[in-house]
Amino acid sequence: MSWGTELWDQFDNLEKHTQWGIDILEKYIKFVKERTEIELSYAKQLRNLSKKYQPKKNSKEEEEYKYTACKAFLSTLNEMNDYAGQHEVISENMTSQITVDLMRYVQELKQERKSNFHDGRKAQQHIETCWKQLESSKRRFERDCKEADRAQQYFEKMDADINVTKADVEKARQQAQLRHQMAEDSKADYSSILQRFNQEQWEYYHTHIPNIFQKIQEMEERRIVRIGESMKTYAEVDRQVIPIIGKCLDGIVKAAESIDQKNDSQLVVEAYKSGFEPPGDIEFEDYTQPMKRTVSENSLSSSKEGKPELKFGGKSRGKLWPFIKKNKSPKQQKEPLSHRFNEFMTSKPKIHCFRSLKRGLSLKLGATPEDFSNLPPEQRRKKLQQKVDDLNKEIQKEMDQRDAITKMKDVYLKNPQMGDPASLDHKLAEATQNIEKLRLETQKFEAWLAEVEGRLPARSEQARRQSGMYEAQTHQTVTNCAQDRESSPDGSYTEEQSQESELKVLATDFDDEFDDEEPLPAIGTCKALYTFEGQNEGTISVVEGEMLSVIEEDKGDGWTRIRRSEDEEGYVPTSYVEVYLDKNAKGAKTYI
Repeated sequence: MSWGTELWDQFDNLEKHTQWGIDILEKYIKFVKERTEIELSYAKQLRNLSKKYQPKKNSKEEEEYKYTACKAFLSTLNEMNDYAGQHEVISENMTSQITVDLMRYVQELKQERKSNFHDGRKAQQHIETCWKQLESSKRRFERDCKEADRAQQYFEKMDADINVTKADVEKARQQAQLRHQMAEDSKADYSSILQRFNQEQWEYYHTHIPNIFQKIQEMEERRIVRIGESMKTYAEVDRQVIPIIGKCLDGIVKAAESIDQKNDSQLVVEAYKSGFEPPGDIEFEDYTQPMKRTVSENSLSSSKEGKPELKFGGKSRGKLWPFIKKNKSPKQQKEPLSHRFNEFMTSKPKIHCFRSLKRGLSLKLGATPEDFSNLPPEQRRKKLQQKVDDLNKEIQKEMDQRDAITKMKDVYLKNPQMGDPASLDHKLAEATQNIEKLRLETQKFEAWLAEVEGRLPARSEQARRQSGMYEAQTHQTVTNCAQDRESSPDGSYTEEQSQESELKVLATDFDDEFDDEEPLPAIGTCKALYTFEGQNEGTISVVEGEMLSVIEEDKGDGWTRIRRSEDEEGYVPTSYVEVYLDKNAKGAKTYI
């Protein structure tokens, strides 16, 4: 099958068909190009997605990625980043192996097509020129024949006419002969041109056009083969990255299988373990023994006798209701302390906002003590251990730097032309000094760490039992507080007779114990579990086992405001104390 023999007369249709083939190839190139753009865009979106969910450096999110589930998620993000890279590889390979190659081939194809059809048009123009020459010689031969025939007829007419002179007849005869000769010449020329035209026409239809069309056919077939190969390459480019994409997906599966819920649970324990021990059992308290109550001198109610006396295991509880609004007027009639206390609790402290502002400022100024004393023991131990490890790494780094400087100095000593050894003495001394500073810093933190590690198990069973007993006493006291105030106007009671007189004096002069600022009332009591040194502004130092009054509970920032005496109050870490709040106090919550 040959286009030259089968399609010898379809020059124009072949020209249209080959142009359509080039358009199809360009359309395929455009398709591949858009596919590469989609792959790049997809890879970019995957990378942005992976980057968006990557943990930020030096942030809380980075600490959360110690859990196996978070590590698996991080591995997934990294694998997705590699997955995006494979789509970039697809785009690059399609661009280099298909798009660029086909675009170059299209230019060559257009040039070849142009050359072939130019040769075809040139052959057409040549055969058309030969045809025109043939037509011209034919018309000239026809005209000369007609002219010779007319000249012959004229000669015969002149020769038959007796009235025409002999000269005129001779002239007509010569003219007829001339026209006859011209007709013969035109006939010979026409015959020669016709023969040549037939030869040219045979060569045109049997040699030139078949050769040109054969080239066009081969060109078109190469185009078809090339586009088929490009489609195979298109599939191979995708197939080449499938193993790597499979490895990425296998990495995601492996990361998912590495999730260990038990390990994550243990990490939660390590992250939030305070190091405190739970309180011991609460001992039974016997309230059946008689107790006596004291009556304040300023109370309007009559004194009552024979009230049962409350025992607290040999310890005096002291007064429970010492916060009464000051009244310095000697002539004003005094109200019962219970009424005064209720009035005080329903009013707002005058300097409450100022105290809260001072509290927030002091916490901001000293939010993180150097020894992490604001943290629970276990968390403090972890922070100190981490600090010691960081310092040891810095020491190792400085030691490596010092060793490098020492080696360089030895090289300078052996080869003075490379440098002056004395120029390194300053850097060597500086590195040694830094190492010494870091070692002193490490010793300081190691001492704090040893203190914390020695303190964690220090809480004995006896201490836990005392804590539990005190908690039960306080709970019972808070429960019976409202009933006790009805019988004791000053709101205080003791367990030993020797304290009655002291409490009476305190109740009598109670108004003189407060200044005009109206200090905040106590909303409960607390017991120091550990020793805390309040070195920052707004804090207060406490000793382990010390009992203090709570005047402001934890607002969610980890600090509790306490009072030791009338003029000594401040903040301590909530985790360092056990708080027992009075449920009858305004806004108080009971922690039992």
